[in-house]
Amino acid sequence: MHSEKQTPVKYYVGIDVGSASVRAALVDEHGAVVAHAEEPIQIWEPQADHYEQSSADIWAACCSVTKKVVHGVDASQIRGVGFDATCSLVVVDKQFQPLAVNHEGQSHRNVIMWMDHRAVSQVERINATQHRVLSYVGGVMSVEMQPPKLLWLKENLQESCWEKAGYFFDLPDFLSWKATGVTARSLCTVVCKWTYTSDGGWDDSFWKMIGLEDLVEDKYEKIGNHVLSPGESVGKGLTPEAAKDLGLPEGIAVAASLIDAHAGGLGVIGADVRGHNLPCENQPITSRVAMICGTSSCHMGVSETPIFVPGVWGPYFSAMVPGLWLNEGGQSATGKLIDHVVRGHVAFPELQSKAAASAHNIYTYLNSHLDLIKKSLPVGFLTVDLHVWPDFHGNRSPLTDLTLKGMVVGLTLSRGLDELALIYLATIQALALGTRHILEAMEAAGHHINTLFLCGGLSKNPLFVQMHADITGKPVVLSKEVESVLVGAAILGACASGDFASIQVCSA
Repeated sequence: MHSEKQTPVKYYVGIDVGSASVRAALVDEHGAVVAHAEEPIQIWEPQADHYEQSSADIWAACCSVTKKVVHGVDASQIRGVGFDATCSLVVVDKQFQPLAVNHEGQSHRNVIMWMDHRAVSQVERINATQHRVLSYVGGVMSVEMQPPKLLWLKENLQESCWEKAGYFFDLPDFLSWKATGVTARSLCTVVCKWTYTSDGGWDDSFWKMIGLEDLVEDKYEKIGNHVLSPGESVGKGLTPEAAKDLGLPEGIAVAASLIDAHAGGLGVIGADVRGHNLPCENQPITSRVAMICGTSSCHMGVSETPIFVPGVWGPYFSAMVPGLWLNEGGQSATGKLIDHVVRGHVAFPELQSKAAASAHNIYTYLNSHLDLIKKSLPVGFLTVDLHVWPDFHGNRSPLTDLTLKGMVVGLTLSRGLDELALIYLATIQALALGTRHILEAMEAAGHHINTLFLCGGLSKNPLFVQMHADITGKPVVLSKEVESVLVGAAILGACASGDFASIQVCSA
């Protein structure tokens, strides 16, 4: 008898920076999450529609959660690191020190968050140019993208920020720089949020037309003139300083990053669904939409040829899945809207106390309360006289109107838990109807979609999932591995390590 020598398991670290927290996971070579940690990060809201964060606070949280997930693991088995993050704007000076993005001069607050809407007049002027690059963002640029934010900084903080700035990073690229010391940008970030095109690069005429010609004059050094595909290895891997910060070995591979929604899409859209009799079985991946639903929602559909969808971002080439074009619909406030509606209701304290007494979170309790009051009809019929328009933070897709406001029709004088449960249900239904509107716009333009793949925090809410299935009329697939975004980030690290030939091989 003889025993075969076992090969040590290979591990990859995925680090995900969301809007309110940073999470890390240790993922094995088979795609299973073996350790997971989370830590909150701070958000400042100095005035309406201004949302700011601190890159130092974010990096400290990245280090803390990474040390937790690799604790006790043989360092030689950890092969690569991948980052994903919200598409927020990070500003540093020529020495890479944080610069204030606010009138208060608070330099630690050097990040303009993705959901910041301060640059309304700037984006209106950019859209009025009707420049050709806008055709790749659904015809209308969003206030959540980076050019209007850059223009706002130039026009409002010329001396304190704009003239001192050395680099403007998308947050995912800031993290890969922090890890490697290399200022390379990811194709995902610059194509999706900065108007870079995968065939032509930067368009000088666009930046000059909108008044940011100084970025052209420095040969785009401040916003990126070295672009890598997601999953490509950056520099020589982890620097000694970053390795010490993260509790990882020096020199291990660091991947060019992804925006968080794109990491979630990568983590779920290629899932093996054989044997479930789904319409997407034996169909190309282009029949699927990955929906990443958290604070906001993103609807990611891919195609073999470019499809221009009015009001939907893209087509972006190789921005999520290499070799395929991406269209990205979205809703600016989903989880944030549900929280806002529920927590602002007069019956919220009663809900809190009853949920605590039953040892459930508030949404599990609300879902069970709806089951109690539905009687014989399906739960969706409870809101026959109550309707919500969900664009409390403007409409991202497909109406592309950031001036839209929210609306509730059918309110009564009721103030109890029943009414809170109903408005919660109506809000979820409104969001599902918004998803249906986006899918209809994509299908009208040429997409052929038959199955939804959900991930993110709201995918853990069975009512949210059920309403999306009912209202879109499409089957919804949930990943067995609930942390799909983190798996997507770890796939990047696995690709950068050289252990897998490509992102497609990693995610298969």
